[in-house]
Amino acid sequence: MKPEENKAVLAAVFAETAKGNGRPFVEALADDVQWTIIGTTPWSKTYVGKESVIKDLLRPLGQQLGGASVIAASQFIAEGDLVVVQATGHNTTVRGQKYENAYCWVIRMREGKMCELTEYADTQLIESVLREPNAPR
Repeated sequence: MKPEENKAVLAAVFAETAKGNGRPFVEALADDVQWTIIGTTPWSKTYVGKESVIKDLLRPLGQQLGGASVIAASQFIAEGDLVVVQATGHNTTVRGQKYENAYCWVIRMREGKMCELTEYADTQLIESVLREPNAPR
């Protein structure tokens, strides 16, 4: 796909995440996706495969946020098969703590699907607000 087509796919996906609808985001993940969260937090690693992303990342995060994650994108830059997305989360944990992280994702697209994501975020906020993935509540 052309860069502008990849950008349009992700713009549509993030228009939905801004409403708290994560289904299009999950549907846009390739089965063999690799999602890397930078840093040294308990969340920081490379999640390999859509099943792992859902089970080990999205589900534990959703449990801590009490359900839907609201993320509003403000900028998209596309070149080749890469799309860079700048966004801000607008969330509160089930314990009542604000979790409004700033994100920059470098996303490699393949046939209209996200096959690689590198996530740059406020790792200090991750450490201070989120519990370890799959930690007891």
